[in-house]
Amino acid sequence: MIERKALFEALESRTFDVLVIGGGITGAGIALDAATRGMKTALVEMQDFAAGTSSRSTKLVHGGLRYLKQLEVRMVAEVGRERAVVYENGPHVTTPEWMLLPMYRGGALGPFATSLGLRLYDYLADVKRTERRSMLRAAEALAREPLLRSDDLLGGGYYVEYRTDDARLTVEVLKKAADAGAVCLNYAKAEGLLYADDGTLRGARIVDVRTGASFEARARVVVNATGPWVDALRERDGSKRGKTVRLTKGVHLVFDGARFPLRQAVYFDTPDGRMAFAIPRDGKTYLGTTDTDYAGDPAHPAMSEADRTYLLAAANFMFPSLGLSADDVESSWAGLRPLVYQEGKSPSEVSRRDEIFESPSGLITIAGGKLTGYRKMAEGIVDRVAARLARLGAGAFGPCVTRTLPISGGDVGGSAGWPAYAAARAAEGEALGLPREAALRIARRYGSNAPDVLRYAASDVGRASAERDGLPLDVYATAMYAMEREQALRPADYWVRRTGDLYFDIARVRAYREGVLRLMARQLDYSPEERRSADEELDRLLREATTPVAEG
Repeated sequence: MIERKALFEALESRTFDVLVIGGGITGAGIALDAATRGMKTALVEMQDFAAGTSSRSTKLVHGGLRYLKQLEVRMVAEVGRERAVVYENGPHVTTPEWMLLPMYRGGALGPFATSLGLRLYDYLADVKRTERRSMLRAAEALAREPLLRSDDLLGGGYYVEYRTDDARLTVEVLKKAADAGAVCLNYAKAEGLLYADDGTLRGARIVDVRTGASFEARARVVVNATGPWVDALRERDGSKRGKTVRLTKGVHLVFDGARFPLRQAVYFDTPDGRMAFAIPRDGKTYLGTTDTDYAGDPAHPAMSEADRTYLLAAANFMFPSLGLSADDVESSWAGLRPLVYQEGKSPSEVSRRDEIFESPSGLITIAGGKLTGYRKMAEGIVDRVAARLARLGAGAFGPCVTRTLPISGGDVGGSAGWPAYAAARAAEGEALGLPREAALRIARRYGSNAPDVLRYAASDVGRASAERDGLPLDVYATAMYAMEREQALRPADYWVRRTGDLYFDIARVRAYREGVLRLMARQLDYSPEERRSADEELDRLLREATTPVAEG
């Protein structure tokens, strides 16, 4: 069991080499890189880990093919090559996904331009031979995906991207950082910054959101990796000058696979010239994304009526036989992209490159960037931290070691050993009496941590507790693991970021929400107010996933 009290005591009793503020994938990557180089590392997140952008992406580790149109060649090369690294280090959360790029007469790209673009993509991303692009005739494209609009179809490009569980990727990176000695805390808000007499930043005042207790975390270097909140922290530091962050919103819709029976992931042009993805996943199909400026509360972006209408129109444009309507949408999510502002550019035209700012006080801020490039972004930041520490005489630290370092759950023999490993763990789950589907889900979701999850299912105490709360054994086991090993404090943490069920199995959430609430309230000793607040939060999330919010 992770003891929060002990973690907060460690936070206050030590002087850290680096304090990372922000528990999304960027902060998680920085914490892992720093800790594995031997730096004394702490990370704090005011919400749950990955509660912001890092659980609300398109859930692809992709090279950004569309950025070739914007001549972002260097970025495509960097993040394209990172796809295979992310996959090898955690094949339980990332998997290859063959993508079909249909071409139409009068479309933005014809066969020659598409073939040339995909060939360049293969070269820049150093794609392995078995995953290099091929070009399909119209009949071949329709054979791969019969739902495609057939009028004026010329063919398609066929290439590989990587699908991921963004929130679980973030959590697994953080668990690996903690294994390396990092102190990582969610629901720990940086309420104020601490400065030396000469104005140098030396830490932050941290509040435990659950209890209200306040702590001082002291560090030689502070990194601002707060995503949509980076400018708010820069403003608190008095260093919000020059470039600023522009928030754009991306919305995704989820459909049941029986209603939207997509066989094949498709990347396609929308009527207004943007690009969208339609991707099958676990018996569902999800579609996205929008790209619009956002000025609301960064903590609560949600689908609007306009977002839903736009995406339904895009789906019916490319898959006209379906006749999808608002009634077919099972769930949705909305996320924010914290992009570096560029004058005169539309949201879709703004570069996704990351940028680093250093303030006079020493605050290091990272803004922009893509999920795929989290490890390389972290390497660049920690190189700067190491150089700063060397100048301070605080020690010498070696180079980055994360390129070949499996993340938590990733000790499965790499991508080559993963299928056999997952099958063996699933068989162990079935031997405990779990249904095959549940056993496979645990094996595939948790990788080399699956045996730890299965231990909860194997105990007589666990079986009795699951029965008492009216929970299937796999829900009980994964909820216990989430609380005891992954710092899940609220039902939303479990249903959204530890399992993704709010998006991809919303019926399961509705069926077992009361049982999970009872279990968490008992295990975490909720007060009556905490229990009411946790239940109301899940109510709000269920409502936002299914009902458009008013704009403005």
